[in-house]
Amino acid sequence: MVVMERSTQTLTGLTGPVLRPGDPGFEEELAGYQAAYAHRPSVVVGAADAEDVRRAVAYAAAEGLPVGVQLTGHGLSVAADGGVLVSTRRMAGVHVDPEARTARVAAGARWGDVIDAAGAYGLAPLSGSTPTIGVVGYTLGGGLGLLARQYGYAADHVRSLEVVTADGRLREVGPGDELYGALLGGGGNFGIVTSLVLDLFPVATLYGGQLVFDTPLVEEALEVWRRWTTGVPEEMTSSVTLIPFPDIPQLPEFLRGRYVASFRIAFNGPAEEGERLVAPLRAIGPRLDDSLRVLPYTESGTIHNDPDEPNAYAGTSAFLDELPPEALKALLGAVGPDSPVPAFTDIRHLGGALRRGARGTAVDHRGAEFLVAAVSGFFPGVGPDEVRARHGLLREALAPWTVGHSLNFLYGDGEHADEVQVRAGYEAGTYERLAALKTTYDPSNLFRLNRNVRPA
Repeated sequence: MVVMERSTQTLTGLTGPVLRPGDPGFEEELAGYQAAYAHRPSVVVGAADAEDVRRAVAYAAAEGLPVGVQLTGHGLSVAADGGVLVSTRRMAGVHVDPEARTARVAAGARWGDVIDAAGAYGLAPLSGSTPTIGVVGYTLGGGLGLLARQYGYAADHVRSLEVVTADGRLREVGPGDELYGALLGGGGNFGIVTSLVLDLFPVATLYGGQLVFDTPLVEEALEVWRRWTTGVPEEMTSSVTLIPFPDIPQLPEFLRGRYVASFRIAFNGPAEEGERLVAPLRAIGPRLDDSLRVLPYTESGTIHNDPDEPNAYAGTSAFLDELPPEALKALLGAVGPDSPVPAFTDIRHLGGALRRGARGTAVDHRGAEFLVAAVSGFFPGVGPDEVRARHGLLREALAPWTVGHSLNFLYGDGEHADEVQVRAGYEAGTYERLAALKTTYDPSNLFRLNRNVRPA
């Protein structure tokens, strides 16, 4: 472990900007993907390097102020009201070591940065569906990616992390360190990660894309996919997203007003084998879209084709130990085409390497077979209260098969992000272990603007 000494606890002379309310650029620095609400800190540190982060945390600790961190704002859960916000967007460096098959990634890098840098060497990271997501936040929450069933969580393949802890120290931690195990799965509770070193994999191309089925085929398609997942190899990672498209002119005419089932396929193998494997899905019936093809990993973001425009939304999730027909029926009853609150509902097939993974981290619920994640936007007539109630009905409907939930797929719940909700992200004993370590590394709960683990 490398420990760097503190310097003066002031916010003058930093490499990056220090912004306060009313300063030019303050509002732009706070802007993020989540548009329902935003951080309102007393001061923003636009960190340019790890030393800026270290000094910001030391200042906050000396002043008794909470500390938050933001890159893209996708996973914003608890907004700052006062305190210090560290913006990491200027720390975007990525260095690939093709011989070691690793990448050193700074706190402000997004997955697209790593995908492009690794792709130059025929390598790929364990990135997720959206290239514009930040690497660090995704990984600290586990990181469920396109090749998850073959290689496991992104957190399972982190060589080391550089982190600023609540005492204002910059530390480097690796496997075997208790802080390393707490950071991976513990989110932002133990410090601000300024960089990490992660494994890369020899994946230059994928067979993947989408199969989209119209409303009359949704129930049959879900049942066929449910049975199909029991026999596919670990090289096949798939999910299905149930999408309620509004009837608006901005959409292609063939999608307007439809409730569709969109299967997302990522197969790391020969195209011929991929075609053979997906044949039962294609046999469901006519597709509104069929984009399955061989594609370079650098275009892997087109598989899910997630939107990237800021919007106001909230989300919930549930890990399921099985997905019987009754669970699918319950799911459609809560967020199906007749729901008054539209929900983009993603069902991800788990298992494979996700079961094995790295031990000693806080990434739990590895025995789950599926993850259900639902996201709903806010618009006139459907606000936070309506969305929260509908998501509660979904969790209640899936309760007989639920073993917990993923903290990485809980969005926009603000002040409702309570201890009960956070505990459900972990298995028995893990939360208590994290709370004990929180007492050691952050006894004042400086890092509490998150899915918070309180000191024991």
